[in-house]
Amino acid sequence: MKGAFNGIKRIHLMGIGGAGVSGLALLLKGLGFEVSGCDLARTSYLEKLAGIPVTIGHDSSHILEYSPDLVIYSSAIPDDNPELKAARDASSVKTAGRGDALSWIFNEKFGIGIAGAHGKTTTSSMIGYVLEKAGYAPSIAIGGEVIDAGTNAILGKSDIMVAELDESDGSFEKFSPDIAVVTNVNWDHVDKYHTFREVEEAFVRFVRGSREDGSAIICADDPGGAKLIETIKFTDPGRKIITYGWGANWDWSASDVLFHEGGGVAFSLYNKGNYICKVNLKVAGEHNVLNSLAACAAVSLLGAAPLDFAEIIKNFNGAKRRFQLVGKKGKFIIYDDYAHHPAEIKAVINSARNCFPRLKITVAFQPHRYTRTKSLYKEFAGALSLADRVFLLPVYSADEPPIEGVSSEIIANALNNDIIPHVKIPFFVCSNREELFEALDNISEDGLFLTLGAGDITEIGGAYMSRN
Repeated sequence: MKGAFNGIKRIHLMGIGGAGVSGLALLLKGLGFEVSGCDLARTSYLEKLAGIPVTIGHDSSHILEYSPDLVIYSSAIPDDNPELKAARDASSVKTAGRGDALSWIFNEKFGIGIAGAHGKTTTSSMIGYVLEKAGYAPSIAIGGEVIDAGTNAILGKSDIMVAELDESDGSFEKFSPDIAVVTNVNWDHVDKYHTFREVEEAFVRFVRGSREDGSAIICADDPGGAKLIETIKFTDPGRKIITYGWGANWDWSASDVLFHEGGGVAFSLYNKGNYICKVNLKVAGEHNVLNSLAACAAVSLLGAAPLDFAEIIKNFNGAKRRFQLVGKKGKFIIYDDYAHHPAEIKAVINSARNCFPRLKITVAFQPHRYTRTKSLYKEFAGALSLADRVFLLPVYSADEPPIEGVSSEIIANALNNDIIPHVKIPFFVCSNREELFEALDNISEDGLFLTLGAGDITEIGGAYMSRN
C-alpha cells in the first residue's frame, strides 16, 4: 500500500481491544502488514484477532519487543503514556492516531463515511450489509460488531469502503468521503466540544472536506441536520445534498410507520414524493427507519435499486448492543443497548415501548464520563423519565478523573427536586450490581429490563441471568 504507509512493514496498535482499533488491526493484517497490539484489559474484540500477537498492559518494552515501523494509538491513550512516549522518542518509529491511520486507507478508496452523534454504527452496518449482499464487495470499518458479519471490519475486494467516522476526537475531519452521511448533529463529547456551536462548525468542515464531486446525505428532520443543510447551501452552493426524513418532502422519506409487537418496524418508502415500496425491518424503532433511509440513499448512489435494497434490508439483524436481546429470566425480558446520550436513551425507550406496549419498562443506566454527566444531567433525567422505573449505577469514568459533586445522584436529584416537572417515577441509585440485582428480585410484575450505557453495564444482563 502506498501513501502514508510507504516503507511500513510492522505496525503496533495501542488500545487494540477497543471497537475501532481492533477493526483497524484486522484491515491492516488483511493488507499484508505484520500487526501486533496491546491493551489494558481483555475484551471480546480480542477474540476476533486470530494470528495477531496481543499483550495485556502497556509497557515501553513493547517498542523493542515488536520493533514496529509505525505505532497507532487510540484516542484513549494519554500523551504521557510511557509506551507512546518511547515510540515517539524512537527515531525509526512513526506514530499516528487511530483516525489518522484509518483515513490513510479510506482516502485512497471510494469512501462512504458515516458521521453523527447517534445512529452511525447501525447506518454504517446497514450500508455495508446491503452492499455486500448486492455483490459490491466493500471494505467495512465499524465501531461495533455487526451481528450478521460477526465482526467489525472486513477487507473487501472492491475499491469501495464504508467507514463509521468518529467526531469524539475530531478525527472525522481527516476523511474525504465520496459520499458523506450525517445522521444528526447533537451536542455530545463535551470534553472535546465546549459548545454546540463548536459541534456545528466541525460538521460543516466535515461535509465541506468531502470530495468536490461527491454527495452529502443529511437527515433534514434533525434540527442540527437542517441547519447544516442551510449552512452548506450558503457556503458551498455547488455541493450535492441529498435529504431524508419523514413525510414526502425530502429526497428519501418514510411514512405509514407500523411497529411490530415483539420487535421490528415497517414503513412506506418514498423517493422525491413518489411511492416506491413497503420496507420491513427486523430492527426496532423510528430511529432505525431514519437510519435505513440514509442507507438506501447511499447505496442508490452506487446504482443499487431501491426494491433490491428493501429485499436485502429485511434480513438485517443489526449491530451488537443496539437494542439487543440478552435473554429471559423469571418475570423479565432482558435487552441491552449502548445508548449513553439523552437522545439515544429517548429513542431506545420509545422503541421498547412500541415493541412491548403491555410491559412495564425497568431501566438500569450507567452514566458514561463525568464531563457528559455534569453537562447533560437534566437531559438524562428527562429521557430516563420515559421508563416506568429507573436504577442508576455509578458513573463509568472511561479515562476521566472524577469531578467533585458529579455522580449518578445528580440525575436522580433532577427528578426529586422537580427540575423535570410532572414526572413521578421510581428512581433508585445503586452503589453496585448486587444492590441492583436484589432490587430487581423484589419487583413483582412482568416486564422488560433494559440496560443502557457505554461502559461495562453490558455485562449486567448476563450476570443477572446466571445468578441463582
